[in-house]
Amino acid sequence: MTDKRHVRIGMIGYRFMGKAHSHAYRDLSFYFDPAAVPVMQAISGRDEAQVRGAAAKLGWRSYETDWRKLIERDDIDLIDIGAPNNAHAEMAIAAAEAGKHILCEKPLAMTADEAGRMLEAVRKAGVVHMICHNYRFVPAIRYVKRLIDEGRLGRIYHMRATYLQDWIMDPQFPLVWRLRKELCGSGTHGDLMAHSIDLARYLVGELTEVTGMMETFVKRRPLGEMTGGLNAEAFGERTGAVDVDDAVAFLGRFACGALGVFEASRFAKGNRNGNRFEINGSQGSVRWDMENMNHLQLYLEDDPQGMQGFRTIQCTEAVHPYAGAYWPAGHIIGYEHTFINLMHELMEGIAGDRSPAPNFEDGYRNQLVLDAVERSASGRNWITVGS
Repeated sequence: MTDKRHVRIGMIGYRFMGKAHSHAYRDLSFYFDPAAVPVMQAISGRDEAQVRGAAAKLGWRSYETDWRKLIERDDIDLIDIGAPNNAHAEMAIAAAEAGKHILCEKPLAMTADEAGRMLEAVRKAGVVHMICHNYRFVPAIRYVKRLIDEGRLGRIYHMRATYLQDWIMDPQFPLVWRLRKELCGSGTHGDLMAHSIDLARYLVGELTEVTGMMETFVKRRPLGEMTGGLNAEAFGERTGAVDVDDAVAFLGRFACGALGVFEASRFAKGNRNGNRFEINGSQGSVRWDMENMNHLQLYLEDDPQGMQGFRTIQCTEAVHPYAGAYWPAGHIIGYEHTFINLMHELMEGIAGDRSPAPNFEDGYRNQLVLDAVERSASGRNWITVGS
């Protein structure tokens, strides 16, 4: 057997996304035969007791309490950034200057200017880079991309996308970092809408013009911090101002001529992770819902009269992208496998010295749309993306 390249990983952060990324690194070679093999070399976090425990539980060989030391280590090839959004630019630029490959959680940055500097840094350094928009790696979504590219849906006229959650609706839910502009840049917009924008660009193409609105429903919350997943605890009686959006909606025009309607909210009662979209073309339509991620609803106009209608496709056949690496047809996969699929592409990219999509170029272009929507909501007008 030929020895494979080993990619030694240093990961910053160890909670929600740290757990998802760690699981993917551990299971990648179980399902795939990657051209490069991830090695879980070191993890970084500020609290030594917690990061030591996380390293042991998640399977990391060592740990650091200073991310700068992680980047300086000679036994690290790739830096995986799962820190809050305000740290992405500094960490990614430092990693690029140290010659490390980079995987960064979304959104790429706080602003398009920051994202542009990050893109410039990785290009100058010549390192492999990706942004972690894991929903691109759902087999059903990859199949939608194939259908569109093959012309099965015809000319695309519409995309409508919603990303709805309800986990912060209680006014007593603490003011965690995801609700503080200085740490996250934006609220629901950068957290949820960033995913919808990335899928829109991937499936339909570039957005050229947007007009949007944003709202914050709960203005003050108790101070607190995240405790894992989407859970949090309050520190006491003190409160702070919420200065990011709870909900956002916008209209957009695509370069191909299609129209887009987008909505994201953390105040949609009953929606735990309602990431959904519908795309309508001249010859057919598709619908997809993350909470039923293995199923795709497909309508094709060339079906015989009397048989036309949305059919349900279970995207677990080997013909569906990535599905053949897992179980027999009908044996569904889940959220965690989207990260395994992403890590597979990342390892293939490092082995081939290329940056798989979505990479920092996509992150920058997504950020241009995010910024344009915010400016539009502030000015109550249409904004040209990138202007």
